[in-house]
Amino acid sequence: MEEQILTEHFNLEEFTRSSTALQSGICNEPSIEVISNLQNLCQEVLEPLRLHYGKPIHISSGYRCKELNNKVGGVKNSQHLKGEAADLLVPSVKIAKEWFEWIHQNCRNYDQCILERNRNGKYWLHVSARRELHMNRHQAFLLFPSINKKRCSE
Repeated sequence: MEEQILTEHFNLEEFTRSSTALQSGICNEPSIEVISNLQNLCQEVLEPLRLHYGKPIHISSGYRCKELNNKVGGVKNSQHLKGEAADLLVPSVKIAKEWFEWIHQNCRNYDQCILERNRNGKYWLHVSARRELHMNRHQAFLLFPSINKKRCSE
């Protein structure tokens, strides 16, 4: 199968690959609408971030079909189901915070930017964008299990 390019530095496979889907025999094929949403996410948030920092950005979780989302414990209304969200691997807490601030300050058409940490101390950055620009909430949060939500934006 030919690689489907979403933007200069991102392709569809990065958003659909899942070891959980492979191990469980789940088909994680996106619809045309989902692919358009993923392309929008790349154009509005990920590509600008990649161009600004000049280094690859790795997706740990992108699109999830309903079955995969249930399997990984995703919420029922997850933007991952629509291809509107991605979780980014972050090399360090320092870089995660830099990316978080940069997106919040420089990306006009993002929906959410959430710096998250699990109980094991692993950090990731959840980013989302909707194609309906007026629907983007421009929310930026730091979420940690031991601390209540800290709102960082309007």
